[in-house]
Amino acid sequence: MPVYAGPPVTNRPGEVASTLKLLAYLALGLGLIFLDHRGGWMHAVRTQVGTLVQPLWWVAGLPGRLSTTVQDDALTRVRLTEENDRLRNELLIANARLTRLQTAISDNAQLRALLGVARSRGLDVQLAPILNVDLDPTRQRLVLDAGSRQGVQVGQPVIDAGGLLGQITEVMPGFSIALLITDPDHAVPVMLARNGVRLVAYGNGRSDQLQLVNIPLNSDIQQGDEVVTSGMGGRFPAGFPVGKVVELHQDDSRAFLIGELKPAAQLDRGRSVLLLRSGQAAAPLPVTPAESGPVPVVIGTELQAPPPPVQAPTPAGIKPPVKPPEPADAEPDL
Repeated sequence: MPVYAGPPVTNRPGEVASTLKLLAYLALGLGLIFLDHRGGWMHAVRTQVGTLVQPLWWVAGLPGRLSTTVQDDALTRVRLTEENDRLRNELLIANARLTRLQTAISDNAQLRALLGVARSRGLDVQLAPILNVDLDPTRQRLVLDAGSRQGVQVGQPVIDAGGLLGQITEVMPGFSIALLITDPDHAVPVMLARNGVRLVAYGNGRSDQLQLVNIPLNSDIQQGDEVVTSGMGGRFPAGFPVGKVVELHQDDSRAFLIGELKPAAQLDRGRSVLLLRSGQAAAPLPVTPAESGPVPVVIGTELQAPPPPVQAPTPAGIKPPVKPPEPADAEPDL
């Protein structure tokens, strides 16, 4: 026997037994497979075993399912949050556009009203946007985006679609300041459109009210009378609406009446006004039948006829026309 050869290998009893057991198990497994394939008698056993083992499978797969659910919920929440933010931004943008469209519609309606007044009365006006509004009780003014470079002058009347707003008091190269008729320092010569009674309307610091003061008790004034500019003083042309009489009451001395006026112009609304150029006048007021024809004159307690119309003087060098004599009645033939 060579020197390098090891000791002889001898089979141990335990190894032979293990090999025999493995072969027996293999033979048993093959037999069961063959019998199940031929007769199917192991199907019921497998069903029962699967029923018993199913809770174990559910418990074993629970961590995976929880992980998948948490992942899906997180992704869904992120997507919903992103979609919610996107929809909120779109809603804000849509609301902003809608508000802008509503503002544009309101401005368009106001401009149409202003242009309609200018066309209907045949006025030469200038459109001036409003930059700032000062409606303090002691200061009622507008800052307009039009100045001396645009031809604005001190004293120009300011109107809107409703009526008289005020007048220009200060003019700068790029802007001007308008004093509203409701300012405490402002007064407007007015008259009643119904009968022509002349009065003066004063501002009292309120944007929704004017006052007629020192009205005689016997004046023909009523609630609901329309008040327009009289043209006295030459600052405001005659015929522009100023307001409507909404209340009449006696003053503290009970010797005169005080009338409260609701302004015809929208003093607290609008974004543009009209500046009336010089030499303009409002459309003539309608004349009622009682106002047409000569008006009798009252002297004392007697009613006298109005004086005859004065004949216009004849220009020099031209003789007045001679009225031909009326023909005498013809004598009857004898």
